[in-house]
Amino acid sequence: MNYRLNNNNIDVLFRTKPYAELSYFGKRLQNIQLEQLEMLNPAVPNARIDVDVPFTLCPEEGLGNFSTPGLEGHRNGKDWSPVFITKEVIQTENQITIISEDNIANLRFTSDFILDDSGVLQCQNSLTNLGDEPYQVNRLSITLPLPERAQELMAFSGRWIKEFFPHRTKIEHCGYLQENRRGRTSHEYFPGMIVGTNSFKEQSGEVWGVHLGWSGNHRIQVAVKSNGKRFIQAEALYMAGEITLAKDESISTPWMYATYSDHGLNQMSQQFHEFLRGNIIKFSQNKPRPVHLNTWEGIFFDHNPDYIMQMATKAAHMGVERFIIDDGWFGKRDDDYQGLGDWYLDKRKYPNGLEPVIKHVKDLGMEFGIWVEPEMINKNSDLYRAHPDWLLELHGYNQPEGRHQYLLDLQNPAVFEYLLERLTWLLGSYDIDYIKWDMNREIVQAGHNGNPAIVGQTEALYHLIDILQEKFPHVEIESCSSGGGRIDYEILKRTQRFWTSDSNDALDRQIIQRGMSYFFPPEVMGAHIGGALCHTTFRELHMNLRGLTALFGHMGVELDPVKESEKEQKAFAHYINLHKQLRPLLHSGNSVRLDVDDPNAMQSYGVISKDQKEAAFIIAQLALPTYALSGNLRLTGLLSDKQYQIEILDMPDNIDPKVNGHAMKVLPLWMQTKTILSGDWLMNIGLPLPVLDPATAMLIKITSK
Repeated sequence: MNYRLNNNNIDVLFRTKPYAELSYFGKRLQNIQLEQLEMLNPAVPNARIDVDVPFTLCPEEGLGNFSTPGLEGHRNGKDWSPVFITKEVIQTENQITIISEDNIANLRFTSDFILDDSGVLQCQNSLTNLGDEPYQVNRLSITLPLPERAQELMAFSGRWIKEFFPHRTKIEHCGYLQENRRGRTSHEYFPGMIVGTNSFKEQSGEVWGVHLGWSGNHRIQVAVKSNGKRFIQAEALYMAGEITLAKDESISTPWMYATYSDHGLNQMSQQFHEFLRGNIIKFSQNKPRPVHLNTWEGIFFDHNPDYIMQMATKAAHMGVERFIIDDGWFGKRDDDYQGLGDWYLDKRKYPNGLEPVIKHVKDLGMEFGIWVEPEMINKNSDLYRAHPDWLLELHGYNQPEGRHQYLLDLQNPAVFEYLLERLTWLLGSYDIDYIKWDMNREIVQAGHNGNPAIVGQTEALYHLIDILQEKFPHVEIESCSSGGGRIDYEILKRTQRFWTSDSNDALDRQIIQRGMSYFFPPEVMGAHIGGALCHTTFRELHMNLRGLTALFGHMGVELDPVKESEKEQKAFAHYINLHKQLRPLLHSGNSVRLDVDDPNAMQSYGVISKDQKEAAFIIAQLALPTYALSGNLRLTGLLSDKQYQIEILDMPDNIDPKVNGHAMKVLPLWMQTKTILSGDWLMNIGLPLPVLDPATAMLIKITSK
């Protein structure tokens, strides 16, 4: 039997007898007859297996698949090469469940696929042990076939303060393998990849994008078989002995999210964004995303309630809508070396409690937020002195410190109950709207009762947040992990914002935020304006670039406003106000990135309203232009027959030749007079660009007439 899932843009076709195969995932087909899928049976070449070997949903070595199998496991050294035969198929509208079994190995393999109207295909595999003896699972993956023309890969690597940096490679032989073993989603390897036709771009080419929604260790590979066929495979990475199934027990992969675009990366991103907005992102209230001020870069551990209230007053005057007290309010937390785990208010710093500060913040019309790092503990803490056995560790080994801290074992019921009680006290005792949930180190020697525990630790974290959100549904949570170390769709089901990176360096943020935008919409991407001197890179950047870079996200500021000059405060207020003007568009429209002629020196991106009547675009000059002129900027996503007015909302203060004359003698005409051009003109001819200095940017608004 053959089956089909489809929407206006995408088709997904399955063959299920005798084995389950995903035969096609791509552009919507017209007038397809499902029985014609037999025409996909390939030729059988010489010097190989004498029959066609189907590439099943769980590629099995026992069928003659010589690629990485979808399942690796055994039962005391037996049942290690199962072959799954389809037993039942259940389809309801655009959802299908395929159940296959191996009656010799006594295993059941279940595949679930859901095709959303957005064009995102959700995929999950499950394994059930039907035998009497336990079954050891070493690997369980999701495998999607790719066509032979998918020959180029785009993946993302990085490190702390340099997340989401893309790189490309050709996929012609063998393949590409990415493994993350750091215990969290990680700064180094975001669990997502894009495969496409050669030289795919933002606005053109075929691409298949995938993301594994999982906050622990993972493995993703794109491989080329010797017959030229390709596939992508994703899984949670299990440690040795971590997963053992008793009789009738099951294990499921994380959900993998995949989509196809025949109009380049922009369409792929828009489909992921639409899916998240409709299915995963849940805000506590239907209101604009409030502008933040976080105290960390302003005061670090130096907490003085009177001074913090002065900061709040200045913040409200600048237009801030949510005020967040960061690390240092609890225990004896005067530095990184002590206090983690002691989630009790520091009465030395707050002798009158938090209430006066919170009341002051609320009276100014702002929401109040606070920082926590519940999964962590310092050995110099009351908690560790009372419960040294609460660590996530392998006894007898000398576990290395990370940022002077260790992890608590969340699978220990006493630990879980302590954290639940302390967080319930915090959120129940104070009028808190928001918590910034941090996780500042990688996991080494993750042992629970001597057994490997990354999967269990990750699932216990999910459970803890789930309980808190049920208790306090009005409280929103930011997922922070030294910045971008825990960013994925599964943690997003439980949080409302990501701290994209600990770096506020606007030049690096241009690349970081662009990389993140391939999978996430602006309203969950924390983007702050920092001080002129970036505290992570010590690079000094003009407010023009800092302000416009933070504009295209969930905006905030990271500073001590009391110490800033009046001029600097007005500059912060200007960009906050500009963000508020554009926020309804930025947080609901279609995000696009433009293919520019000089990509090493410039990048441009924007957001277009769903009705295509308005748009905002940024032109960011990252380095000196290659040529004396910067060429024409061709927009995208507009209506060809509509007339649009072009308005400059922000530009560098030295760009006007009449004022400065630094880089140009004459500005392009559209910058000098009121200009109205057709969508056709703007998308195909474009706008002549001015010459911008490195590390500056322009913001333009396009409005239909």
